[in-house]
Amino acid sequence: MFIGEYKHTIDEKGRLAIPVKFRKDLAKGAVVTRGLDTSLFLFPKEEWGKLAQKLASLPLGQSNSRAFARLMLAGAMDVEMDKQGRVVLPEYLRAYANLEKTTVVAGLYNRVEIWDEKKWDAYKKKVESDADAVAEKLGELGV
Repeated sequence: MFIGEYKHTIDEKGRLAIPVKFRKDLAKGAVVTRGLDTSLFLFPKEEWGKLAQKLASLPLGQSNSRAFARLMLAGAMDVEMDKQGRVVLPEYLRAYANLEKTTVVAGLYNRVEIWDEKKWDAYKKKVESDADAVAEKLGELGV
């Protein structure tokens, strides 16, 4: 399970250190892909397999299904941690998420999100200011 928020930097070779707390769950391999809100999603292989299967079973006749499957599946890349606990983020994914130097690595239960620090701070500020409205909507869903 991934929880928490950590700041890390990307080096000149595109390597990002994974928080120590997350490394055990990613040790058997991981997949990084385009996420939502211009972030990247990093999944353990097992979790990625579950999601990929769901995406592959979406109806081909619906354009939104095709678009979302393309976003997630075509953008995906297998990654492995080196001995220092770093993964290489492909250049096309770094460009998609506007990742240059300082990032936020956020644990979200079954996945890790990787954000540009400034975008994360702006996103978090917005969500925190809308927290009551978000809670109301979730209450309607039974959460």
